[in-house]
Amino acid sequence: MDAWIGMMSGTSMDGIDAILVSFPADRQIQIHGTCTTPYPDVIRQRLGNLSQNRGSPDELGELDHLVGALFAESAARLMDESDLEPGQISGIGSHGQTIRHQPDGSTPFTLQIGDPTLIAERTGITTVADFRRRDLAAGGQAAPLVPAFHKAFFSDAHEDRCILNLGGIANLTHLPADPKKPVTGFDTGPANALMDAWCKDQTGQSFDRDGAWADQGQVNQALLSDLLSDAYFQRQPPKSTGTEKFNLDWVKTTLTRHTQVSGVDVQRTLLELTAITVAQQLPQHPGMTLFACGGGAKNPILLRELQRTCSPCTVTTTANIGLDPQWVEASAFAWLARQTLAGLPGNLPEVTGAKGERILGAVYYA
Repeated sequence: MDAWIGMMSGTSMDGIDAILVSFPADRQIQIHGTCTTPYPDVIRQRLGNLSQNRGSPDELGELDHLVGALFAESAARLMDESDLEPGQISGIGSHGQTIRHQPDGSTPFTLQIGDPTLIAERTGITTVADFRRRDLAAGGQAAPLVPAFHKAFFSDAHEDRCILNLGGIANLTHLPADPKKPVTGFDTGPANALMDAWCKDQTGQSFDRDGAWADQGQVNQALLSDLLSDAYFQRQPPKSTGTEKFNLDWVKTTLTRHTQVSGVDVQRTLLELTAITVAQQLPQHPGMTLFACGGGAKNPILLRELQRTCSPCTVTTTANIGLDPQWVEASAFAWLARQTLAGLPGNLPEVTGAKGERILGAVYYA
């Protein structure tokens, strides 16, 4: 069995999704096990602070170790629950935890932590990590990387499709039915990151379950227009972003110009911001279907508003094309590790803007 472990923690910084998969044939994924390891509250808070430049080199080093240990524990738990031994696993693909992503300017960089040497050492499995920096070195944005996986498994010769990942940041992949047309993909802007941060700030809850709080509010059009005026939304791809830009401080700075908006109306407006910015940047193709994945795909209010703003495009989830929305990203990093160890490229230059295809990641042998 050609089994692989993929592990992902996204910009929501809520925990680690780990999946054990095999790829029995082209365009086929077989899931053998999954697990989610939430970050302890203190780790999540420290990660959030570090991502906003509130931390020291010691803090960076400590969190690199602690997050790496949690990734190793996740992989070990997955093997235990699946009754597989390390020798039966071909490799691990670990995305790690993004701390800062600054792909533009004279000194571009992207930083993911979660010490892969600990993962390889503690699991006894060859581990591939640090996937993004090679694309960045080749002149790309280093994000999004998952469109290559989307192309390999979700494209369809009979239908134009878009895959929408609703993590902390939303990213969109357009898969044309015509194989001669290029795949495109980019970050559209914020998704769960702003809604989660505002919900935590106002209610103490880590997220707005099922969008229930947002659904009690009203869109404040003046606030929405102000948020939409950010230059990022008008930029042309390739482009990528993160919580170093779209964060609670960004929201609160804007709110200094809108002091009478209630907390619940801010939450509803942030949800509308996600739906509108996706719709505004969605390729226009008659009959296209939008397949959502990521944590935001569990938010029925967000999906309802996406159906409204993206009409006449049909909005559904990747469950309807064979993969549970929660496990798309983790599966992608299992596949990217497989690509790396096979000596095959993992990026799409037409998506990231890199000079060409590149083999991604660094390999840490068992």
